[in-house]
Amino acid sequence: MSQSSKSPKQPAPASGSHTPPPPVPTSADVARRAGVSRATVSYVLNNAEAVRISEPTRRKVREAAEELGYVPHAAARSLRAGHTRIVLLPISHVPIGPLYSTFLNELQWALRRLDYTVVQYGSLGLGGDEAVRAWAELRPVAVISLGEITLSARNVATLKRAGARAVITMGPVGVPGAHALVMNQEEVGARAAAHLVARGRRRIGVIVPEEDGLELFSAPRLAGARSVTGAGADAGVQVEALPMAYSEESAAALAARWRGLGLDAVFAYNDEYAMLLMRAFQDEGLRIPEDVAVIGADDLLIGRLLRPRLSTVQIEMPTGDHLASLVDRAVREPSEITERHDLMAAAAVHREST
Repeated sequence: MSQSSKSPKQPAPASGSHTPPPPVPTSADVARRAGVSRATVSYVLNNAEAVRISEPTRRKVREAAEELGYVPHAAARSLRAGHTRIVLLPISHVPIGPLYSTFLNELQWALRRLDYTVVQYGSLGLGGDEAVRAWAELRPVAVISLGEITLSARNVATLKRAGARAVITMGPVGVPGAHALVMNQEEVGARAAAHLVARGRRRIGVIVPEEDGLELFSAPRLAGARSVTGAGADAGVQVEALPMAYSEESAAALAARWRGLGLDAVFAYNDEYAMLLMRAFQDEGLRIPEDVAVIGADDLLIGRLLRPRLSTVQIEMPTGDHLASLVDRAVREPSEITERHDLMAAAAVHREST
């Protein structure tokens, strides 16, 4: 190779120097590459529905943005709009089960399709006031509280002063100033107990999980089961609370003393606890349903694969799209008048275990 064909040597970088980062692409860069105005870029990338833009133009803008690596600046967008598009969803720190996990996943997808950014916030170890101040720092446009942290009217006011247009609580009771999405857990317990009573069972145990945080669900379910012994109900029915942890050891210990309890049926809180307890009963030689009838809740697929098949309380939840539309309306039309929405209905499903 001749000397002239050799690449010239590049000077070594000075000690401690570094290559400056490339400039951050702007909406003007996207507009130039796509051959449109900056306003059109803003309309397309912010999913503005009020302006009609052809699909080829939308595709051209998105392709230009992708090629340049451009993403809209959330803070600048918030300044223009006067609020963020963040919906804050505190992370559940208790086991909520497959039914509720699926529901919350659907909700997040539906909110994303409406151009909201869902931020999951870990609030473990924070009290009500501490959690709310931490949430408010992110300036969410809406907060959906699952009910694990008890909010007060003052907490709701704090969030609204920080820019939240809507505060939505999910749980058995509402909070002043917040929209209430009510899950009537008492109905689940009442349906389960009524199902057992209708099959001639009169001495019913109700599993109360020992895991922290589940009392939000288990306490009203127990109260619902006890309602079958109240005014106008069968006076001969007895309901007894039975603490049990979600472990083989705890289930085995309860099954070992079952004969001495004098109970003929159990509402096992949900399908997962029911399946754990059924296996422990069978290991103890107890026949299901002859010696003890078992019913769960949530209607999980695996309960139908058991032998005997598990009776359950089927819980009908709204779709994620439905709840996301409620959140979107509360954000777009903020009002001091709050609304209550009942989120679920329950019905007992009879199978072999009862």
